[in-house]
Amino acid sequence: MKKTMKKTAYTKMNVKSRASGQAVKSSAQGKTSKDKSKSGPVAGLKKQYLKSNRSCRVTFRLPKDAAQDAGMVTLVGDFNNWNLTQTQMKKLKSGDFTATVDLPCNREFRFRYLIDSRRWENDWCADKYMPNEYGSDDSVVVINGYNIE
Repeated sequence: MKKTMKKTAYTKMNVKSRASGQAVKSSAQGKTSKDKSKSGPVAGLKKQYLKSNRSCRVTFRLPKDAAQDAGMVTLVGDFNNWNLTQTQMKKLKSGDFTATVDLPCNREFRFRYLIDSRRWENDWCADKYMPNEYGSDDSVVVINGYNIE
């Protein structure tokens, strides 16, 4: 697959891989909202390492295609003790949802998106996936150590 694939092709590929129960990483993984292509910003994780407190500011972005007419999406994970209401995401004009959280370095955090307080969704661009106790997978964001240059 080309690195500059269109969003629709990326979405279809990931829906197929998720339906088969396989946690498949795509060549588009690692793209962030800074990446520009003809299809616009790409959903996923954007990481910005901060020198001031040696943490990482992570922007989570759930695409409109995954949210399917959602009125509200909440970011839920290890970093907020799986609180179902604490980290509500902002709906953008594009229909995507976004939230930014500062996380400590040298850790991995499990997370998922809760859509309209009823449906769970994983991040299609997560760093990796791990099985959970409920018979499905959690998305995982990996925060590496901070390098002083």
